[in-house]
Amino acid sequence: MIKPLWVVVPAAGFGARMGGTLPKQYQPMAGSCMLEHTLQRLLQVPEIAGFVVVLAPDDAHWQTIPSASNPRILTTPGADTRAGSVVAGLQYVLDKADDQPWVLVHDAARPLICTTDIKRLIDAVYNSGAIGGILATPVQDTLKSADEYCCINKTVNREGLWQAQTPQLFNADQLLGAMHSSMKLAAESITDESSAMEAAGHEPLLVEALKPNLKVTRPVDFQIATALLESNSAGALS
Repeated sequence: MIKPLWVVVPAAGFGARMGGTLPKQYQPMAGSCMLEHTLQRLLQVPEIAGFVVVLAPDDAHWQTIPSASNPRILTTPGADTRAGSVVAGLQYVLDKADDQPWVLVHDAARPLICTTDIKRLIDAVYNSGAIGGILATPVQDTLKSADEYCCINKTVNREGLWQAQTPQLFNADQLLGAMHSSMKLAAESITDESSAMEAAGHEPLLVEALKPNLKVTRPVDFQIATALLESNSAGALS
């Protein structure tokens, strides 16, 4: 088993596409806010030694949620971009952890993450000896490429294409170096941690997520995630 293992949860953004006056991660859903649901899922993974939630410097909501009083969860200020917040979280882990820690970076806006999928990711990376790995799902829908006017110019072959999810699992020191290198070149291209590792010449492992792991971006995503959390079967932590 990979040890020591930490989790970094970037939660410094607002989520403008969701609308509302509260940052997306603090909007209430199924009895708690989204960030609380996410953290409660992650806390069920016994292999995790430490938790770092990366918050906006002016965050006024963190102390209002139950997880804020959990002694296992630490916080650190983030940045204007997701990549910058991940870097802040990684540096905090490296300052706190012993040995050579590994990290699971997980989106605050994925409150449906299943603990069994996390354990499958950890085991797959450990048993394969891979540089790291991510949860993902094979693309199932037909893909279209569009021009600037949203007119279709071709159908894209979906064979071999996967939709990346989180958590994404890497050695903290290696990932931090890859993130720094990628940010110097083009920060806007770092859409996830794996892209930084790929740019550094690595080939992370893809591990299929077998349970719903929707990222809440738009209001319709919020409605779907809330319905799943409220159902007894999908709301189970395992």
